[in-house]
Amino acid sequence: MELNNLKIRRLEEKDWEILPKWWDGWKDWTMPNRDSLPNNGLGGLIVENDNQPIVAGFIYFTNSKGAWIEWIISDPEYRGKDRQEAIELFIKGAEHVCAMEGYKYLLFIGRHKNLIDTFEKFGWHVDKKPSHELIKKI
Repeated sequence: MELNNLKIRRLEEKDWEILPKWWDGWKDWTMPNRDSLPNNGLGGLIVENDNQPIVAGFIYFTNSKGAWIEWIISDPEYRGKDRQEAIELFIKGAEHVCAMEGYKYLLFIGRHKNLIDTFEKFGWHVDKKPSHELIKKI
């Protein structure tokens, strides 16, 4: 899947040379443990412009007809005008991959306004009542 100069592909081991740097670059983000991510951090997609990674995220597949898109992260130093297009391509790409795998429902939990607005632009329902994410390592 492509949009202008942007290309989307599945995550590869080499992407772990940059992903931790992206999380470190966003001061309000905490990097998840790699073993908490689908397929040990390879279960997702990355969007590039001329082989320069811009946006990545993960897809948790379930044993139901629902999948969960999570941990969308971008290069904090990337200043290209196509950053928003890269986010949009990631969302559309994730929707496509999930549909091709037979999923009918997608979930995303987030707090970044631009990201939420982008999902809403693509027809996602946005619950206006705040909720909280709870997690416990056992």
